[in-house]
Amino acid sequence: METTFTPVENSLYLTLAGRALDSRSPRPVLADPTAEGVAKALGYDLAGAPLVKSQVFDIAVRSRILDDVVRDFVARHPDAVVLELGAGLDGRILRVEPPSTVDWYDVDLPAVTAARRRLLPARPNAHPVAADLAEPGWLGELPEGRPVLAVADGVVAFLPQDVLVALLNGITGRFPSGEIAFNSYTRFHVWAIRHYRGTGSIAGVVANPGFDDPHAPEGWDPKLRLAGELFATRAPEVALQPPAMRWFTRLCGHSAAVSRRGTCVLRYRF
Repeated sequence: METTFTPVENSLYLTLAGRALDSRSPRPVLADPTAEGVAKALGYDLAGAPLVKSQVFDIAVRSRILDDVVRDFVARHPDAVVLELGAGLDGRILRVEPPSTVDWYDVDLPAVTAARRRLLPARPNAHPVAADLAEPGWLGELPEGRPVLAVADGVVAFLPQDVLVALLNGITGRFPSGEIAFNSYTRFHVWAIRHYRGTGSIAGVVANPGFDDPHAPEGWDPKLRLAGELFATRAPEVALQPPAMRWFTRLCGHSAAVSRRGTCVLRYRF
């Protein structure tokens, strides 16, 4: 099945490949066979994916961390609204399996949303939203008066700073309370994306400068409060890595400053 995406939309292939390659591992972190099925349906050559093992681990572990954030939130708020911002072709709802009382909105550009409809199983409480995150008028169509969890996996790097700030303000202004969680991009991450051969395919569409201080979003939106930094270096799944990498990762985990240079999910409450 041939699908044509724009350069920004093409960035979804990296995270899709990471989840799919993880599912092939003898000791998977995420264990998401749906990802491999989607890649196959798209005709995407996983053998040619520009990812080394450490990148596959990082993609899988950050997805696992965000899955756990969602599970925790909907367990405490069974009437929640969940927003998957820049959903790509991720079937997070299939992994998390939230109760039917949760309304789940997968938000992405029209071409990606159309591909999701073709390639991913439908769920009664899942609502695809074909929209540009830079034009948050779609927020006005969502239910009001309920707690919200907004998650973004690998998306922040592609949002200009003013768009990111407006999006955060839009979410906190629409809902009475909730959480926002996304993997961080420091200035080092942005530099690495633009210079590392394996991420060269997305270097030209990275639009955010990155930020080093996890408290910075509190200055962009006074309603937000940092609730936690979830480091991949401290994830239980580190035990699944080969011995040398496991030792190195755990060593890095002793330092928050070093861990921020790797995969980190930031969690905010309002």
